Amino acid sequence: MKSITDGIINIMALSVEEIKKHILEAIPDASIEIKDLMGDNNHYSAVIKSKVFKGMNRIDQHKLVYKSLKGKMGNELHALALTTEEK
Repeated sequence: MKSITDGIINIMALSVEEIKKHILEAIPDASIEIKDLMGDNNHYSAVIKSKVFKGMNRIDQHKLVYKSLKGKMGNELHALALTTEEK
């Protein structure tokens, strides 16, 4: 979400619910636990479990999660520490 103040575009942080929504759209069977690490809605850690991860290496699992965020990583979402596991 973006807001404009005095000609400056401010990118709003993503909520836990929005992060979960994006991940579940790409990985429907995912069980997701997200913690706000700093209390600022900008630094999170997540544990994501899915059958989709079976046979994938850790890097590909993380790439799949980041791809599900549709370019929001590094913009609306500043930091997301991932732990991915097979169900």
